[in-house]
Amino acid sequence: MTEASRPLSDKQIKSLNSKAVGFGIKWMSRAQTFLFKKTNGRFGDKFLRGSEVGILTTTGRKTGEPRDVPLLFLQEGRRIVLVASQGGRDTHPMWYLNIKADPTVVFQTKHEKLHLVAREATDAERDEYWPKLDAMYPDYVNYRSYTDRKIPIIICDPR
Repeated sequence: MTEASRPLSDKQIKSLNSKAVGFGIKWMSRAQTFLFKKTNGRFGDKFLRGSEVGILTTTGRKTGEPRDVPLLFLQEGRRIVLVASQGGRDTHPMWYLNIKADPTVVFQTKHEKLHLVAREATDAERDEYWPKLDAMYPDYVNYRSYTDRKIPIIICDPR
Protein backbone atom coordinates (compact mmCIF):
# COMPACT_ATOMS: atom_id res chain seq x y z
CA MET A 1 0.00 0.00 0.00
CA THR A 2 1.46 3.37 -0.96
CA GLU A 3 1.61 6.38 1.32
CA ALA A 4 -1.08 8.09 -0.77
CA SER A 5 -3.50 5.17 -0.49
CA ARG A 6 -3.09 4.36 3.21
CA PRO A 7 -6.51 4.56 4.88
CA LEU A 8 -7.02 6.85 7.86
CA SER A 9 -7.78 5.54 11.31
CA ASP A 10 -10.98 6.60 13.11
CA LYS A 11 -8.86 8.94 15.23
CA GLN A 12 -7.32 10.56 12.12
CA ILE A 13 -10.75 11.00 10.51
CA LYS A 14 -12.05 12.61 13.71
CA SER A 15 -9.04 14.97 13.60
CA LEU A 16 -9.69 15.73 9.91
CA ASN A 17 -13.17 16.92 10.88
CA SER A 18 -11.99 19.03 13.84
CA LYS A 19 -12.40 22.80 14.10
CA ALA A 20 -8.60 23.14 14.21
CA VAL A 21 -8.17 21.46 10.82
CA GLY A 22 -11.02 23.55 9.40
CA PHE A 23 -9.29 26.69 10.72
CA GLY A 24 -6.00 25.59 9.14
CA ILE A 25 -7.62 24.91 5.77
CA LYS A 26 -9.31 28.32 5.86
CA TRP A 27 -6.08 30.23 6.53
CA MET A 28 -3.94 28.20 4.12
CA SER A 29 -6.58 28.85 1.44
CA ARG A 30 -6.52 32.57 2.14
CA ALA A 31 -2.71 32.63 1.91
CA GLN A 32 -2.69 30.70 -1.37
CA THR A 33 -5.42 32.93 -2.83
CA PHE A 34 -3.47 36.06 -1.85
CA LEU A 35 -0.27 34.71 -3.41
CA PHE A 36 -2.05 33.60 -6.60
CA LYS A 37 -3.86 36.91 -7.07
CA LYS A 38 -0.86 39.07 -6.15
CA THR A 39 1.32 37.32 -8.75
CA ASN A 40 -1.37 36.67 -11.41
CA GLY A 41 -0.87 32.94 -10.90
CA ARG A 42 2.92 32.87 -11.16
CA PHE A 43 2.93 31.57 -7.56
CA GLY A 44 0.21 29.71 -5.69
CA ASP A 45 -0.89 27.94 -8.88
CA LYS A 46 0.15 24.42 -7.77
CA PHE A 47 -0.87 21.99 -5.05
CA LEU A 48 0.43 18.56 -4.04
CA ARG A 49 2.01 16.50 -6.83
CA GLY A 50 1.98 19.59 -9.04
CA SER A 51 -1.79 19.67 -9.47
CA GLU A 52 -2.96 22.92 -11.03
CA VAL A 53 -4.87 25.41 -8.89
CA GLY A 54 -7.22 28.21 -9.91
CA ILE A 55 -9.31 30.71 -7.96
CA LEU A 56 -13.09 30.28 -7.78
CA THR A 57 -15.10 33.40 -6.96
CA THR A 58 -18.62 32.84 -5.69
CA THR A 59 -21.15 35.19 -4.12
CA GLY A 60 -21.53 34.70 -0.37
CA ARG A 61 -25.01 33.33 0.29
CA LYS A 62 -25.36 35.32 3.52
CA THR A 63 -23.29 38.43 2.79
CA GLY A 64 -23.70 38.89 -0.96
CA GLU A 65 -19.96 39.63 -1.04
CA PRO A 66 -17.47 37.98 -3.44
CA ARG A 67 -15.74 34.94 -1.89
CA ASP A 68 -12.51 33.52 -3.33
CA VAL A 69 -11.15 30.02 -2.80
CA PRO A 70 -8.23 28.16 -4.41
CA LEU A 71 -9.29 24.86 -5.97
CA LEU A 72 -7.88 22.05 -8.05
CA PHE A 73 -9.64 21.88 -11.39
CA LEU A 74 -10.03 19.93 -14.57
CA GLN A 75 -10.41 22.08 -17.67
CA GLU A 76 -12.06 20.85 -20.86
CA GLY A 77 -12.19 23.71 -23.33
CA ARG A 78 -14.17 26.48 -21.62
CA ARG A 79 -15.63 24.02 -19.04
CA ILE A 80 -14.17 23.84 -15.54
CA VAL A 81 -14.84 20.78 -13.37
CA LEU A 82 -14.45 21.10 -9.59
CA VAL A 83 -14.70 18.69 -6.66
CA ALA A 84 -16.32 19.80 -3.39
CA SER A 85 -14.21 17.35 -1.37
CA GLN A 86 -12.78 19.62 1.32
CA GLY A 87 -10.09 16.95 1.81
CA GLY A 88 -12.69 14.32 2.66
CA ARG A 89 -14.22 16.24 5.56
CA ASP A 90 -17.79 15.38 6.57
CA THR A 91 -19.21 18.80 5.65
CA HIS A 92 -19.58 20.52 2.31
CA PRO A 93 -17.24 23.46 1.69
CA MET A 94 -18.72 26.95 1.93
CA TRP A 95 -18.06 27.62 -1.76
CA TYR A 96 -20.35 24.70 -2.66
CA LEU A 97 -23.13 26.11 -0.48
CA ASN A 98 -22.63 29.51 -2.13
CA ILE A 99 -23.00 27.92 -5.58
CA LYS A 100 -26.23 26.23 -4.52
CA ALA A 101 -27.58 29.70 -3.63
CA ASP A 102 -26.15 31.52 -6.70
CA PRO A 103 -24.58 29.49 -9.51
CA THR A 104 -22.91 32.40 -11.31
CA VAL A 105 -19.16 32.18 -10.72
CA VAL A 106 -15.82 33.38 -12.00
CA PHE A 107 -12.88 31.00 -12.28
CA GLN A 108 -9.36 32.35 -12.74
CA THR A 109 -6.64 30.08 -14.06
CA LYS A 110 -3.03 31.07 -14.54
CA HIS A 111 -3.95 32.03 -18.10
CA GLU A 112 -7.51 33.37 -18.13
CA LYS A 113 -10.56 34.48 -16.18
CA LEU A 114 -13.77 32.65 -17.10
CA HIS A 115 -17.34 33.78 -16.35
CA LEU A 116 -19.33 30.61 -15.74
CA VAL A 117 -22.52 29.10 -14.40
CA ALA A 118 -22.11 26.14 -12.04
CA ARG A 119 -24.25 23.07 -11.52
CA GLU A 120 -23.92 19.71 -9.86
CA ALA A 121 -22.95 16.82 -12.12
CA THR A 122 -25.58 14.23 -12.98
CA ASP A 123 -24.94 10.61 -11.99
CA ALA A 124 -23.86 9.83 -15.57
CA GLU A 125 -21.45 12.78 -15.53
CA ARG A 126 -20.08 11.65 -12.16
CA ASP A 127 -19.35 8.24 -13.70
CA GLU A 128 -17.57 9.98 -16.58
CA TYR A 129 -15.58 12.46 -14.50
CA TRP A 130 -14.38 10.49 -11.46
CA PRO A 131 -11.77 8.50 -13.44
CA LYS A 132 -10.47 11.72 -15.02
CA LEU A 133 -10.41 13.54 -11.68
CA ASP A 134 -8.73 10.60 -9.91
CA ALA A 135 -6.06 10.52 -12.63
CA MET A 136 -5.52 14.26 -12.18
CA TYR A 137 -5.32 14.04 -8.37
CA PRO A 138 -5.17 10.47 -6.95
CA ASP A 139 -6.00 11.55 -3.38
CA TYR A 140 -9.63 12.04 -4.43
CA VAL A 141 -9.99 8.26 -4.06
CA ASN A 142 -8.89 8.57 -0.43
CA TYR A 143 -11.11 11.59 0.22
CA ARG A 144 -14.19 9.62 -0.85
CA SER A 145 -13.24 6.88 1.63
CA TYR A 146 -12.96 9.34 4.56
CA THR A 147 -16.61 10.43 4.53
CA ASP A 148 -20.09 9.03 4.08
CA ARG A 149 -21.25 12.11 2.15
CA LYS A 150 -21.56 11.98 -1.62
CA ILE A 151 -18.78 14.38 -2.62
CA PRO A 152 -20.21 16.73 -5.25
CA ILE A 153 -18.65 17.26 -8.64
CA ILE A 154 -19.42 20.73 -9.93
CA ILE A 155 -19.50 21.50 -13.64
CA CYS A 156 -19.00 25.13 -14.64
CA ASP A 157 -19.88 26.12 -18.19
CA PRO A 158 -19.70 29.50 -19.95
CA ARG A 159 -22.61 31.86 -19.25
